[in-house]
Amino acid sequence: MRIESQSGEISKHKVDALVIGVWADGSLPGIAQEVNQATGGALARLVEAKEISGKCGDVATLLAPAGVEALQVLVVGMGKPSELTRGVAFRLGATAAKTLATKPRESVALAFTSDWKDELVESAVCGALVGCVGQDLYKSERRLQPFQALHVWGASEGAMRTGRILGEAVNLTRSLVNEPPCEIYPAALADRIQQAMQACGVECEVWDKARLQDERCGSLLAVARGSSREPRLVIMKYNGGLPGEAVLGLVGKGVTFDSGGLSIKPTEGMLAMKCDMAGAATVVGAMEAIARLKLPVNVIGLCGLVENMISGDAYKLGDVLKARNGKTIEVHNTDAEGRLVLADVLDVAVERGATRLIDLATLTGACVVALGNDVAGLMSNDQTWCDTVKASSDAVGEQAWQLPMFAEYGEQIRGDVADIKNVGSGRWGGAITAAKFLEEFVAGKPWTHIDIAGPAFLERSKPYLDAGASGAFVRTLVDVARHWN
Repeated sequence: MRIESQSGEISKHKVDALVIGVWADGSLPGIAQEVNQATGGALARLVEAKEISGKCGDVATLLAPAGVEALQVLVVGMGKPSELTRGVAFRLGATAAKTLATKPRESVALAFTSDWKDELVESAVCGALVGCVGQDLYKSERRLQPFQALHVWGASEGAMRTGRILGEAVNLTRSLVNEPPCEIYPAALADRIQQAMQACGVECEVWDKARLQDERCGSLLAVARGSSREPRLVIMKYNGGLPGEAVLGLVGKGVTFDSGGLSIKPTEGMLAMKCDMAGAATVVGAMEAIARLKLPVNVIGLCGLVENMISGDAYKLGDVLKARNGKTIEVHNTDAEGRLVLADVLDVAVERGATRLIDLATLTGACVVALGNDVAGLMSNDQTWCDTVKASSDAVGEQAWQLPMFAEYGEQIRGDVADIKNVGSGRWGGAITAAKFLEEFVAGKPWTHIDIAGPAFLERSKPYLDAGASGAFVRTLVDVARHWN
């Protein structure tokens, strides 16, 4: 998609569709006023008749309006000016794009207003790129069609470039998650990560099964044992800061398919388990964006890639595993596998010099029970670092909520046979006991865990995003890196 800045008389701009905005109280920003004048006051009359609403996200279409060269004008409600944030701008751009992408279009003009700050413009452009891409990767006729060109009114080159990079990074994550598990298995995903990192100049190292054995990654290897697909660990390194400066460590769970192992899932619970590598895909998308934006920060990204399958060699309930850091683990549930993968990957991240850590994982159904499908859970051993991550998620409009990490939760994972066990005592507080398990492997480094089990994969479409992979928290990670130190 070409993305170009435009200016001049909006009504004379020939495009397939022109997107403008209206405020919640019905008032028209400058560009909408220009369209209103060109149409002889039609826009104001429709607002007054309540045919057009300024409620945030509401959409109305004017087909071939007289006085305007665009074939149609899409009017999007922008809500209250005081409530316009980067998150809102993202959704406005995505809503407009998804509405228009139901048929092929050569050109679309995005003209909410000409006086938005760069951070709002980049968010809207990012949203537009994300909104017009769907999950139907293998349909002969796709439901959503990306535009050939996007004309952004009054935008700076920097804002458009950043918006493009963010949108393409989110879509990279979404495409990896939306691919079927027959295409995305550990070795195949490692290859795709290498290709993506080579394209943006990021160093990439891949550990195969033999190297994982040499590195004593007993916890990760146990999960992989039941599959004919061998595991991988991918290490990405971006050196944008000075030598010796702090290193941001991003760690992602990459279970490319999760059957539950011997603690097998029912069909309904297994159908979407291609998405269990969304944490890893999120790290990949963030690393691509950080590198393309040339941010002045040192970042290391690590992805543990396995399939959790059933065979005669699958790991069993009652097994005792030895993790890379030497801790022993009792297996009480083979469907609590993501934390076993992350245990070894977090240890590698610490050894490779990460000074502050964020891990992302579709880790627990318990987090979805607690917070619903749209909100991620935050858990941390360092309140200042957690506040930093939360500030970035708030800034970009990706919803997260902090859960407590009281010592009592840690007592629930103490083992009888080994040091710790891979589930807590009973059903309660499962998202937190999983995080307490991960805390055992960060060596006291400031660390925040983001459980994205809810928002990473949408069961149903939203007005601004197709069902399937959402790419959630790519933008949060990039924002953390942009404000590093």
